[in-house]
Amino acid sequence: MLRIEDVSVTYPNASQPALKAVSLDVQKGDLVAIIGESGCGKTTLLRLIAGLEKSQKGSISIGGRVVASPTKWLKPEKRKIGMVFQDYALFPHLNVADNVCFGLSEDKSLQKKRMGEVLELVGLTGYEKRYPHQLSGGQQQRVAIARALAPRPELLLLDEPFSNLDELLKDQVRDELFDLLNNLNITTLFVTHDTRDTLATADRIAVLKEGVLQQYGKPQSLYYEPANEYVAIFLGKANLIPVHDGTVLQSPLGNFIKPPHINFPVANICIRPESIHLAPTSPSQGEGVVKKIRFFGSYCEYTIAGKGWQLIAKTQFIPDIQVDNHVDVTISQYACLP
Repeated sequence: MLRIEDVSVTYPNASQPALKAVSLDVQKGDLVAIIGESGCGKTTLLRLIAGLEKSQKGSISIGGRVVASPTKWLKPEKRKIGMVFQDYALFPHLNVADNVCFGLSEDKSLQKKRMGEVLELVGLTGYEKRYPHQLSGGQQQRVAIARALAPRPELLLLDEPFSNLDELLKDQVRDELFDLLNNLNITTLFVTHDTRDTLATADRIAVLKEGVLQQYGKPQSLYYEPANEYVAIFLGKANLIPVHDGTVLQSPLGNFIKPPHINFPVANICIRPESIHLAPTSPSQGEGVVKKIRFFGSYCEYTIAGKGWQLIAKTQFIPDIQVDNHVDVTISQYACLP
């Protein structure tokens, strides 16, 4: 559905490119998250796909049709794309019906029919005469989604879709929106800085850093098999243990086996906190000592230290383990980092 090949952008007077040789393929019906720190090029990439900006190098194809290249550039309205901006960009002087119909064909009967269809899709039937200021943040977002879906786009782009919602509302709106998009089987790219949104909803994730694509793949692959230290830390808490490279990776924590598919020099072992399992043991017999316990309700974080190492473990509360207790440590999964 979407192919981006070696796209690069450098703004005037900028010290480095906003995007540098970014390539990725998006399959029909996929929900793809684009994440990274502020200024990494997330929104620039979205705007290039939409046709709101032009790249200096590379090409973009939608549905097998080239829409941007060094020799071709298709106007945004010709790309069959729907876009929802961070602030929703609803017209305050227009009611819900007129906002949704904006940009549709001149045929009033067709407008009314399509408007009714998309408002039903987003659960806003009966809100046609209300104005944006009479709606909640979640309802405004759904109006913006309905307006983007009304022209039947092949591709939907969302720029920070949940940044204007409070925490109590965000999870509900997120689940409702992505359930809708999955049911419609509409290919969607969304920019976000919230890794919870990303891991919980995306089919694939693209991680950008300083305009360079670091890794692209399924959430589970990026989380448990990050390509580098940046991806490992950006997607959640990670224990990084330096190792001495070899067939057996030697570390302060003990020895690890180097997986056969790893062909680069290993600098660190990455261990997610939930891959660490603790068991109480007799005083002074365990491999590690509990230094700190943080209780979060559904889970606990235990800081464990040993000779030359320290780990954060995430597990259910274990009543028999207290601060200064010795514990046995078992690691179920780890990844090698270059």
